[in-house]
Amino acid sequence: MARSCLAVDASVVVKWVLPEEDRDRALLIRDLYQDEKLDLIAPHLLVGEVGNVLWRRIRTEDLTPDQGRRCFEQLLRDSPILLNSPDTSRSAFHIAVAHDRTVYDCLYLAYALEQRCDLVTADKKFYRAMHPAFPAVKLLADLK
Repeated sequence: MARSCLAVDASVVVKWVLPEEDRDRALLIRDLYQDEKLDLIAPHLLVGEVGNVLWRRIRTEDLTPDQGRRCFEQLLRDSPILLNSPDTSRSAFHIAVAHDRTVYDCLYLAYALEQRCDLVTADKKFYRAMHPAFPAVKLLADLK
């Protein structure tokens, strides 16, 4: 029996390493992945996006450089399956243009569509904009 799959974006994964709202829900998804009960996917861009959040937190002195490095190493250890495909990038670009959203955000959606799975995001603005056209976009806060 095949495991179910979810795409997760940086707004969810950053909660694996930083204490933010709905962290418990994000950690539950991570734990299901680590227990091999769920497959998680994301574009390779995820590492750069979460890394950038950590870098900003170091710059604003919310994290020490050592804390930031530890969080980044944990991200690399716990990372979902990272995907990189020119065809999916092309699809993401077309979705972004058609729906006036960033290509970054639409990359996550394009991989979810390609893999026929839901995309979980904590980004309420992206969810509100995209869920009507793409019901596979789910809001982390709504997960039970």
